[in-house]
Amino acid sequence: MATVLRLARYGSKANPYFRVVATNSRSARDGRFIEQVGHYDPRSPENKATLDIERVRYWLAQGARPSDTVAKLIKTSLPKAG
Repeated sequence: MATVLRLARYGSKANPYFRVVATNSRSARDGRFIEQVGHYDPRSPENKATLDIERVRYWLAQGARPSDTVAKLIKTSLPKAG
């Protein structure tokens, strides 16, 4: 099973809200997922994602591939080293 970290769209029309989920790559975008690891609201003033970094690291260690957008969110959410 190929696992991916990607966004699942929620919210109403013209008011998007996304969940960052770990899912099988063959599942539908808004379909079944294994685990929710965060959320992202693009309309908020900060335009930030809230991620459970430990779970994201776990899924990456298990071989999950992040989508391009999720990879950018992970990069901006990681604590700065030194």
